[in-house]
Amino acid sequence: MTVENDPARAEEASGNLTAAGLAEVVEQRVADAGQVLAGEQTQGWPVVFLDAERPAYVSYWPDLWRILGLGGLLVVDNCISHADQVAGFRALVDATPSCRSSLVPVGAGLLLVSKDRCSGGSADDLDDLVAWTAVHATFEG
Repeated sequence: MTVENDPARAEEASGNLTAAGLAEVVEQRVADAGQVLAGEQTQGWPVVFLDAERPAYVSYWPDLWRILGLGGLLVVDNCISHADQVAGFRALVDATPSCRSSLVPVGAGLLLVSKDRCSGGSADDLDDLVAWTAVHATFEG
């Protein structure tokens, strides 16, 4: 699922999804991300990429944490370039039990947040994701 509140950007995203051959598998919504998160009943999302209005991230946190699956990954963009704007959000992340995070200096800075598995998860999962992201990230922040 992709959520964009700007219709022009949503149209651009639609073109990108079509070009990538993903238009049939990605649900697109033109809506407010906070409202979508609050109304989302599905839990256990494996990956969430967050690149929205940074001042709203603090209010998004309870719903992001609720929908993220065990072992899931939240990727938050612009965490180096706009460190001051995400400081409160990062403090919430750091204070959340069963939550691990790592700041990766790729693009404008990616904060990788992992929801620890209850048991059986590898302690290296987040480290592996950090390494994979650093090698495979090809976008600009």
